[in-house]
Amino acid sequence: MSKPRNYQTEAVIIKKTKLGEADRILTLYTPHLGKIQAVAKGVRRPRSKLAGHLELLTHSQVSLARGRNLDTIIGSQTINSFLPLKSDLQLTSYALYATELVNQFTAEHIENYPLFQLLLETMHCLCQSSDNELVLRYFELHLLNEVGYRPQLHQCVSCHLPLEPTTNSFCPGAGGVLCPNCSQSQPLTYPLSVNALKVLRLLQSSDYNTASKLKINPELSHELEGIMRGYIKYLLKREVKSAVWLDSLRRQTREITLEVG
Repeated sequence: MSKPRNYQTEAVIIKKTKLGEADRILTLYTPHLGKIQAVAKGVRRPRSKLAGHLELLTHSQVSLARGRNLDTIIGSQTINSFLPLKSDLQLTSYALYATELVNQFTAEHIENYPLFQLLLETMHCLCQSSDNELVLRYFELHLLNEVGYRPQLHQCVSCHLPLEPTTNSFCPGAGGVLCPNCSQSQPLTYPLSVNALKVLRLLQSSDYNTASKLKINPELSHELEGIMRGYIKYLLKREVKSAVWLDSLRRQTREITLEVG
């Protein structure tokens, strides 16, 4: 049975690329079709009726017509515009980091409904949370779980013995934590404090409501970020572009704070 020519889907717009003078190719993450690409014709024209519904970081209901190479977007209606994410540069950078990871860790046309729900939940949380670093750490761990790279946090990945409450090491190449004895044989590892391991375990095994009750000081937050960044960089074999932009925004904020102070 042939597929109908036109179809509809919910989607989060996770990437856009210019095409010709007035069109765009949009990358959409959907609940049941996975990641798809489609052409939005004329969307860059000032009077385009579709443009506002197809902005980055927007959750929309999208109507498409099947094409030979790329499908074409023929209609769209906003479900949630996530305005706070677009009116604050820091929040924009956090949300773009999340969407870039979804884009990099997924292949096209592979359904992953839990990942779609995780992305939506993360965008909601970024609009409301007072600790966006914690939101990102939760997102990273659960994304890795959904795409098959869940790190081992409960036993040494080399000798398989339970981890002792001491400074262990996180090894990206081994996919988890090494005990002090085994870490000496690995070239690339990150020291992992007792508290950092506790937080990673809690984030990995909890829902967001439970995880959001954590209070993390800046030093521990920095340690956790370094570990997750190192693991993700190893898996992708490159830096995450939006993470570099996020760091640059932080530096600018610190410099402005120092000048004002």
